[in-house]
Amino acid sequence: MAQEMIDLVAQTLVKAGSSFRLDQKEAYRKAISKESNNHTKWVMSQVLDNAEVAEKCLCPLCDDTGIPHIYIEIGKNRSVSGAMLEDIREGVRQGLRQLPGRPMAIKGNDNQRIDQSGGLDEDPAALDHAPIILREHEDDDKIRLTVLMLGGGPAIRGITHRIFHKHSVQVVLDEIVERAKTAVSQLGCSPCTLAVGIGRSQYEATALMMDAMAHGNYDQQTEFESEITRRINEAGIGALGLGGDTSVLATFAKVGPQRASGVRVVALRPCCCFEPRRASVEF
Repeated sequence: MAQEMIDLVAQTLVKAGSSFRLDQKEAYRKAISKESNNHTKWVMSQVLDNAEVAEKCLCPLCDDTGIPHIYIEIGKNRSVSGAMLEDIREGVRQGLRQLPGRPMAIKGNDNQRIDQSGGLDEDPAALDHAPIILREHEDDDKIRLTVLMLGGGPAIRGITHRIFHKHSVQVVLDEIVERAKTAVSQLGCSPCTLAVGIGRSQYEATALMMDAMAHGNYDQQTEFESEITRRINEAGIGALGLGGDTSVLATFAKVGPQRASGVRVVALRPCCCFEPRRASVEF
């Protein structure tokens, strides 16, 4: 089982880093067919062509191959052991070598890693995955593992902030839209997919944003998500900031439990034109 688990994780990481999902491809095709700006239409066509080539050769979608983020959903009749977590870590290491991931791990102690004075580790597998998120699986007898490969540009433009809601969903939505417009316009590698989490703390909002990326579907958009997408697209930023009708392909939003407070904590990530780079496996 250990080697099977390692192989499954490695294959899932390679797929996440090299392939668009079907709903993602269709979202691009629809946006291209409706786009009125020839520059933005050309950019999106190039992104889609790049994705088709990457999938065929199992090579990275982008030079920034991303940091692996592991999302595990566990049915109540299943369990995850320490040994399984080590197999997952080894699967990540092997997947990074197979993709291959870009060498990005910084060597050294805390200070050296902060200022990069320790230098780069040439082994792509030295890039450890982010802390694992565990959730419940809707199927009692299944475990689903999702790999998200998340790049640096969206992390730089990502925002976690508090909003005074004033007992109005519209107030919260308006501020998300305004902040997202700035983030999208500054990102560069667009069109974006926006990921939004709304929770009671910075940690919870970010975890909900991860939920949104792990489960979001371009074919299924709530009224809340659709309004965010529509209003940002009306700003005319366009792909790579070139103007046009398509700045955002879709919004993936997850609203969690809320507390009796005047504040809502929102985490927002303007995912780049290749993200969310995502693949899942069940066992």
